Amino acid sequence: MDTSIFGVVDQFINHLFVKEDDALLQTKQAIIEGDLPLISVSENQGKFLHILAKLSNPKKILEIGTLGGYSTIWLARALQEGGQLVSLELDQHHADVARTNISNAGLSNAVKIRVGNALEELPKLKKESAGPFDVIFIDADKEPYAEYFELSLQLSRPGTLIIADNVVREGKILEENSDDTNVTGVKRFITLLAATKQVTATIIQTVGSKYHDGMALAIVNEAV
Repeated sequence: MDTSIFGVVDQFINHLFVKEDDALLQTKQAIIEGDLPLISVSENQGKFLHILAKLSNPKKILEIGTLGGYSTIWLARALQEGGQLVSLELDQHHADVARTNISNAGLSNAVKIRVGNALEELPKLKKESAGPFDVIFIDADKEPYAEYFELSLQLSRPGTLIIADNVVREGKILEENSDDTNVTGVKRFITLLAATKQVTATIIQTVGSKYHDGMALAIVNEAV
């Protein structure tokens, strides 16, 4: 199969359903000009995240991995009035670019970016009683995905939606002896997710301009 069709179909879908405003378009340009990695979610994936978040009618959203703020804007626009999104970012330059983009989108009051290692910041959020969060989006370095998930559960409640991006990696999760830490990190996460009785979960494969990948979706179960 000619995989170029994936991107063409994405463009078709985007034209019909994804109306990026100036703030989103400027964010994409700022990411390029700021020399950030070009790894943001695609336009249609951003809209998908927005819809998923809207279904949760969230007051609080947690994002692990801000980058330039593209997904942050999509998610923050799903917040209830007066809601808050906390986004964790390791790189100060990325956070600076994202803050400008978020300000341009008129979301500075709704979004708080915390700069630091998420493995250190997540326990701080718990200690600060920042949760529980209604939606948690994990899209950062892949090696500690399992740890991000475990810490996210501590900031959740029954009904919290946890989304993790980039968990198929063009099918490389099937490789038994991969030496790619991104792949091995994702495989550890997937194994943990499947064994965690506290959530109801699955993985949806995705294709498009971001090639072949997938998102994990998990809902925290009611306490038994």
